[in-house]
Amino acid sequence: MSESNYDEIMKLLCDRLSGLSNSSIQITPETNIISQLSIDSIKLLNLIMEIEDTFDVSIPINALTDVQTVRELADLVYKIKSAS
Repeated sequence: MSESNYDEIMKLLCDRLSGLSNSSIQITPETNIISQLSIDSIKLLNLIMEIEDTFDVSIPINALTDVQTVRELADLVYKIKSAS
């Protein structure tokens, strides 16, 4: 998968997180999904399902335990997508 696909993943995540978040924070790759955006588990699961549908991947729930920032989530999606 190319760099443009990684950028596409990052853009989708930033766009969707800005829609899910109640805050006016500018979302960057370093934004903490939980503490800065106050994304709860329900919203996060909905986002994961949307990502799975969009990129035709399956993201194991236990893989999300170490994900805190937008970049870490994008890296995880990219890694799973690249392996498929």
